[in-house]
Amino acid sequence: MVGLSEWKVHIIGAALSDRGKVRSSNEDSFVADVGGAVFLVADGMGGHAAGEVASHLTAKAAAEALAGCAPGLAPAGRLQAAVRQANEQVYGEQERAPECRGMGSTLTLLTFDGDGYHLAQVGDSRAYLFRDGELRQLSRDHSVVWPLYEAGDISKDELAKHPRKHLVTRCIGTHPDVDADLYDGPVREGDMFLLCSDGLTDVLTDGEIQCVLRRCGHNPKKACKDLVRAANDGGGPDNVTVVVVAADAGKPRARSSLHAKIASAFRL
Repeated sequence: MVGLSEWKVHIIGAALSDRGKVRSSNEDSFVADVGGAVFLVADGMGGHAAGEVASHLTAKAAAEALAGCAPGLAPAGRLQAAVRQANEQVYGEQERAPECRGMGSTLTLLTFDGDGYHLAQVGDSRAYLFRDGELRQLSRDHSVVWPLYEAGDISKDELAKHPRKHLVTRCIGTHPDVDADLYDGPVREGDMFLLCSDGLTDVLTDGEIQCVLRRCGHNPKKACKDLVRAANDGGGPDNVTVVVVAADAGKPRARSSLHAKIASAFRL
C-alpha cells in the first residue's frame, strides 16, 4: 500500500448513460475526462426537449469553465466558477428561448487536486465514496424530502419512494443565482467515486449499490455496466447515468482533449 505522502492521485474512470425502460429519450448528460480530472453528471428537467437542452448546457458550460480557470485558482473557486457559468448559460437560454422556460438541471461535479477530491453539488443527483468495501454518500440531496431523512422521520429507503421525492429545492438555471454545496477530502489508493442520476438511486438502495461495487473490483467500466444493468432489471423507470472514478497507483494518464470528451459524452 502506498501512503498519501508517497503518491499523487492517478485516476481511472468510466461512464455510462441509458434512457431506461420507460422513457423515450435521455435527458441526462455527463462528462468523464480522465486526463483533465473532470467528472460530472447533469440530470435535466422541464420536459422532453427542454430537459435535454438544460443538461447539455450545464455539462458543457461547467466542464469548459473548469478548463478555462486560472491555474492558481483554489479548487473551491474553480468549482464555484463552473457552477456559476453553468447557471448563467441555462438561465440565459430560457430568456432567449420561450419554449425552454422552466427548464433546469442538477449538477454533481467532481475534480481532483494533489491527493484530494473536490465536489460541487446542486440538485438531487448524488456523489458517493466507496472505500474499504463500504459505501458512503458524500452529497446532500437538494429536495423537499431530504430534511425528513436528516431529521430521522423517514429512512433512506423510504426517501427513494416518497411521492414528493422529485421536488428539488435547488437546481441549475431556474434563478439568476444558485448556491452549490462544496465538499472535499483526502483520496486513498483503492477509493472509488460514484456520480449518478436518480435513475439509479430511485431503483437501487445504497446497500444494493454497495454490493454491486464489491463484486466489480477496482474496475470502473464493469461497475458502470453492472449498475446500469441492475437499474434496468429493476424496471428502469427513468434515465440512468453513472460515472465511476477509481484512485489508482499506476502511471498518470495523458491529458485528453476536453472538447472531444464533452462531445462524446452527451446523449442527445
